[in-house]
Amino acid sequence: MSEQPRRPRKPGKPYRRPQKDPVRILAFEALRAVDERDAYANLVLPPLLRKAREQAGPETFDARDAALATELVYGTLRRQGTYDAIIADCVDRPLREVDPPVLDVLSLGAHQLLGTRIPSHAAVSASVELARVVLGDGRAKFVNAVLRKVARDDLDGWLERVAPPYDEDPEDHLAVVHSHPRWVVSALWDSLGGGRAGIEELLAADNERPEVTLVARPGRSTREELLGEEAAVPGRWSPYAVRLSEGGEPGAVEAVRENRAGVQDEGSQLVALALANAPLDGPDRRWLDGCAGPGGKAALLAALAAGRGAFLLASEKQPHRAGLVARALDGSPGPYQVIAADGTRPAWRPGSFDRVLVDVPCTGLGALRRRPEARWRRRPEDLEGFAPLQRGLLRGALEAVRIGGVVAYATCSPHLAETRAVVADVLKQHPGTELLDARPLLPGVPDVGEGPDVQLWPHLHGTDAMYLALVRRTA
Repeated sequence: MSEQPRRPRKPGKPYRRPQKDPVRILAFEALRAVDERDAYANLVLPPLLRKAREQAGPETFDARDAALATELVYGTLRRQGTYDAIIADCVDRPLREVDPPVLDVLSLGAHQLLGTRIPSHAAVSASVELARVVLGDGRAKFVNAVLRKVARDDLDGWLERVAPPYDEDPEDHLAVVHSHPRWVVSALWDSLGGGRAGIEELLAADNERPEVTLVARPGRSTREELLGEEAAVPGRWSPYAVRLSEGGEPGAVEAVRENRAGVQDEGSQLVALALANAPLDGPDRRWLDGCAGPGGKAALLAALAAGRGAFLLASEKQPHRAGLVARALDGSPGPYQVIAADGTRPAWRPGSFDRVLVDVPCTGLGALRRRPEARWRRRPEDLEGFAPLQRGLLRGALEAVRIGGVVAYATCSPHLAETRAVVADVLKQHPGTELLDARPLLPGVPDVGEGPDVQLWPHLHGTDAMYLALVRRTA
């Protein structure tokens, strides 16, 4: 049998298999989950990191790799609006016509180029390799071309080009520069009360990585115990708060593993403390958390109630979230009960409680540091969906509290439609109520507003933007 002649090789470089980078592949998978499944990065990322460590081994995928993957995911999500504006200037089609997976790779590349210290050539090269792995060679060429254009300037230079001048359109300028939807910029500005400096500081704070804050649950752990942990420093305002500096891992803290302490923003702690310390007329035996999921405030309230011999009922409408509350309260030393019930259709008799907390569902605009993807999902019309529920829960709380008792209305949003507007509307329908001055119940905390309610801010207090109003039932 005669030998077949070999086909001549085509001129050019020989084919090279793309190099798989586990860090960037993980970041890409997290962004796809956020985009495709409406997942939250803080829920998607931990299992992806565990999987990467298990597959590659701790020596191959170490703490630095995990930190880089986390920065790529959260940094890309926080600056998505800014990067979209820059990428749009570098492509020859409307951004909506770019396939979402391609846009995710481009956004990851833009963040490495404009938001990290990774050298430009390395950022482009790594992004193109990622594109080859997850998109194929054809679209990798497109990624290469676009990112080379992005690499021609730094972030400040790009912002001068793509952001409208402040004097011509201040809200759109801030939206592009600080990567927030325009309507969110407008709403936050209204809540702050005007002034350019304040809104710029707030928007910038939303783009900073928040510290992990722990709470020492009274009677079960102490702040001194938590301060014995590596990278731990005292909280700013709460006597039970401890902050973990960068790199601190809550899961490595024994008290957290044993449920004697928990992860809880300091603003959330202050809300629970304010209700617990509000002056009452009469007995102090029965407390209610009417929107208890996922259980952070309920766990602190249960510990505080236990110290006074008071009973806490923790109610949560969604059964699976009620399960989270039960786990958070497991081991609490005082009497408590967890039930699945709707706070707008109470499962208890009117006037049954001395203290009531309703931390109502909301847009979450006060926690954009922790859930950066929320800013891109929320729409102004979402406010209309939350409004009846927020008012119904506050009405239910006022019916649940006895005369002389106190209700705390709280929400992790500074939007006026979710804070003062709700309280004002409900109290008009309940003449036998009075607003208490909440400010003295946050001792040492500055800049909490003109009162009687309280608004916390990331840029002023280092907390989520929690809102609190205290209402006493008088008749």
